[in-house]
Amino acid sequence: MHDDTKLTQAGRDSNAAFGAINPAVHRASTVLFKSVETFNRRGDARYDGYTYGTYGTPTTRALETALAELENGTRTVVTSSGMAAITHCFFAFVNPGDHVLVTDSVYKTTRFFCDKVLKRFGVDTTYYDPLIGRGVENLIRPNTRIIYLESPGSLTFEVQDVPAIVEVARRYRVLTAIDNTWASPLYFKPLDQGVDISIQAGTKYVSGHSDIMIGALTVKDEALFRTIKDIVGQFGNCAGPDDCYLALRGLRTLGVRLRQHEKTARKIVEWCTQRPEVACVRYPGWIDDPGYALWKRDFTGASGLFGLVLKPFSQDAVAAMIEGMRFFGIGASWGGYESLMIPVYPKLLRTASRWDQPGPVLRLHAGLDNVNDLKDDLAEGFARLTAAKSQ
Repeated sequence: MHDDTKLTQAGRDSNAAFGAINPAVHRASTVLFKSVETFNRRGDARYDGYTYGTYGTPTTRALETALAELENGTRTVVTSSGMAAITHCFFAFVNPGDHVLVTDSVYKTTRFFCDKVLKRFGVDTTYYDPLIGRGVENLIRPNTRIIYLESPGSLTFEVQDVPAIVEVARRYRVLTAIDNTWASPLYFKPLDQGVDISIQAGTKYVSGHSDIMIGALTVKDEALFRTIKDIVGQFGNCAGPDDCYLALRGLRTLGVRLRQHEKTARKIVEWCTQRPEVACVRYPGWIDDPGYALWKRDFTGASGLFGLVLKPFSQDAVAAMIEGMRFFGIGASWGGYESLMIPVYPKLLRTASRWDQPGPVLRLHAGLDNVNDLKDDLAEGFARLTAAKSQ
């Protein structure tokens, strides 16, 4: 099946749902067993039935099946948030005394987790330049367990050479995991590139409506799945059945939404490159972006999230621009139908690579608004930016 067909078909079983197109919402804590034998088998790794609400219901399984199929994976584990998926990926495979390599362009909350929680548990983190490619080999230690990628970076949009990093990791028998939320499994399939674990913050494009929290980890290897499934269960982490249902419903329209997000983003990016207030645009799908060649090689599309590097303006001027926007809201997430704009501060986060752009940085998400309305909103915002500078 093509991906658009997978989006409409995967995870559905109308016969099991009494002819209904969508799976039912199964809310459960206790699960009854038909015999003592099956009850006693519930802790066996080979037992794949339902055991307790924490470990999922048929609604959970429907979403996991659909995501695994879209990722070209074998199994998926869903979690209560994207951040939960990220943290449990680390907890599943590291022990005190281990070492992990994490891209310097990583989502800042992932960085905080590594610097605070993993450090407290005796796990050492080294951040690497996201553009290092095969050079990551020079940073691998005997105790390195995971190389963690995020491509593009969610604030500065560097595209990593995923196949090159994977090739090195496999030679050293180091696991690779990637946050693939920007592209979604529709526009990039990490497992096909040899990555071991593909992570999604389903809160964003999978949901598409900014009203649920959910995450997912997908693998091809059954042993990896069992390890992840066990650690997620042992931490008592689970996604609620209503959220799983809404994520599955959102997944059905991912294709049409993502294409519209990309279409709008491209028009805004092109328009912004002509603005005198803008120093450069960071959008991997744009031909002048530094990561365009890698994006063109590995991706099949671009999402609605991009960055604007402004020419030097004060923080007060930037605040005046953002706070007066009519259609771009100030919000930390993205991937929903709404347009968003926030200031970001890459220079404060980097430790392994330099961010030497002199001007402020904005991160924008192009929602499903009319593109001309968004351009008008931005034009008015740039006018406020310039007016505030001249005061």
